[in-house]
Amino acid sequence: MKVLNRILQILCIVFSVGSLVLFFTPFVNFVAGGQEVSLIASEMAFGAKVTVGETVFDLARSSHILFVFWLTVIGVVLSAVSFKSKGFRYGSSAFALITAVYALVIALSKDGRFFDIRPFEKVTELANTSFVLFWAIACVLAAVFAIAYLLVDDYIEVKASKDKKTICQKIVLFFRDNKSEVKKIVWPSFREVLKNTITVLVMCLIIGALIWLIDFGLGQLLELILGA
Repeated sequence: MKVLNRILQILCIVFSVGSLVLFFTPFVNFVAGGQEVSLIASEMAFGAKVTVGETVFDLARSSHILFVFWLTVIGVVLSAVSFKSKGFRYGSSAFALITAVYALVIALSKDGRFFDIRPFEKVTELANTSFVLFWAIACVLAAVFAIAYLLVDDYIEVKASKDKKTICQKIVLFFRDNKSEVKKIVWPSFREVLKNTITVLVMCLIIGALIWLIDFGLGQLLELILGA
């Protein structure tokens, strides 16, 4: 079990680093002014100057790509640190999962949705490259291995100490406790809900009217003082 745990941890880091490396591959191909142009993900994230023919365009930053880039970097760091301190495994799993979800959204969205083509003239074709899909798959696999490592490592710790519960057992216990608490709730009748709603609305109207009268009176008083 410990060998499996170590393999999952290594695979998590490998795919996390792999997804980071893929940021430096072409993500978008498009044709502008009759010339084909490829944009690397890092250029889209941090902005760059792109030459099309004899014209130099300033490529605006893509906040979505930049956000996922930093998520990936933090995930890689946490995965590496978790070798020394197991407390970081929760953060590693969380960041890997968020990155995977965001990567899937970008990969499955319309081509070029997260890329601003307005600076370029006469864009006739626009398509994502296959590297976008490879990157999304790497992010998903990194998240899968990170969560699997977390669960297996937690199981090993619980097995060594019989007093503790695994993460899955804690989740089940949490929902059981919530279910029992929900059963204790006394729901009001329709008449009580209607009565309370009318009471709240009436009080809101009264307070609103009082505030309006005070505001109106102070306004009139201020006009008299300034007029004098």
